[in-house]
Order: sequence, then C-alpha cells, then structure tokens
Amino acid sequence: MSNFTAPGLSEGNAKQVIDILQERLTAYNDLHLILKHAHWNVVGPTFIGVHEMIDPEVDAIRANADDVAERIAALGGEPIGTPDSHAPGREPLQYPVNKGTVTQHLLALNEVYDKVITDSREADSALAELDPVTEDMFIGQIRAMEQFQWFIRAHLENGEGNLPDGE
Repeated sequence: MSNFTAPGLSEGNAKQVIDILQERLTAYNDLHLILKHAHWNVVGPTFIGVHEMIDPEVDAIRANADDVAERIAALGGEPIGTPDSHAPGREPLQYPVNKGTVTQHLLALNEVYDKVITDSREADSALAELDPVTEDMFIGQIRAMEQFQWFIRAHLENGEGNLPDGE
C-alpha cells in the first residue's frame, strides 16, 4: 500500500475499503470468465438470443473490474488481478455447466448472480460508513447486475411468474 490515500479518507478506512474492493475485483474477474464460458457453451433453439445477450454483460463486468481496480489504486492500494494470486484463501465462484441448453445455463447464471449481487450488497453496506464515494460506485454496479439478472429471469419465467427448478 502507498503512503497516501484519497484526501479526507483515513489510511485505516482506506485499507478496509481496499480489502473490500479487492474481493469484488476477484469476484468480477471470476464472473466475466463464467459469462464468457456460458456464451461459448450455450445451445438450443433460442441459443442466438442468449449468446448475443451475454457479450455486452461480459463487457460491463470487465468495466466493473476496471473501475474497482482503478479505485484501489486511487486509494493507494495495489489491485491484484493475476490468476495465481488474486484470491488466496478464497473460494472462486462455481459454475456447474459446460455445454448445455439455454435453460441450464440461465439457471446456473441466475445462481451465480444471486451470489455476486448478495456479496456486493454486503460490501456496499460496509462501505456506507467507510467511503461514500466507493459506495456510490458499487450502487451503480449492483443496479446494472440486478437488471441483467432480470434479463436472465425473464427468459426463464413462466406465465405465473415462477422460475423452473431445473431441466
């Protein structure tokens, strides 16, 4: 960590914010790889719509990762994004589907988004007391991920508003 942080933010608070940001950076790196994996492996009659829906989300999640990494640096930290060192002691996001149908992939993505959004909301809650500038960044990222999850669910939902249990 550098010997500086953002003006008006204590070094102790900056350290806590950087730790929260690093966890989100790791999750976003996991998520964009999962999204690309699903993009490559989705099959079925409505393949093309889902295939094309995923790519802009990959770009959005990569942009989230970039914003988070740059915020870490602005606070005096060192963003870690290399595969071998970015998540020591952390369980990476899990994704159980390789080649699979639209429904299989969207159900799995829905579960991944449940986790990422829940974890991001928890991180955002911790930031409320530490750094409202970083909190503001997270709020926008969470809102966009919730919208994409709505897209996922809209593909899965039946006329009664229920999601399938599986295929």
